[in-house]
Amino acid sequence: MREWMVVILFLGIVFILGCSPSPVQLEKFAVCLKEKGAVMYGAYWCPHCQEQKQMFGESFSKLDYVECEIDTQRCAVEEIAYLPTWKFKDNTSVSKVMPLEELAEKTGCGLG
Repeated sequence: MREWMVVILFLGIVFILGCSPSPVQLEKFAVCLKEKGAVMYGAYWCPHCQEQKQMFGESFSKLDYVECEIDTQRCAVEEIAYLPTWKFKDNTSVSKVMPLEELAEKTGCGLG
């Protein structure tokens, strides 16, 4: 019985890891988001912004990101009231941590 539990646990871990985008996929995804006009507004002190950044790992540097603590004027002009806020080419915005799947659906960028 114990062996079955170990096998099931192992298969679950393999499934979860297999469903996560690879660093190469994340980089392509981040580049696509930038090309499609998606912009993330955030601040270094914002825990939700940090959570969003961690979803991209090192690929976060490929995104169009505005640090509202530095570019306060742009954030004011864009009327950024909540962080993080994503703005899209179709003039819509979403103020929350967006799952990668939602970003993909919104922009048409593929995750895999």
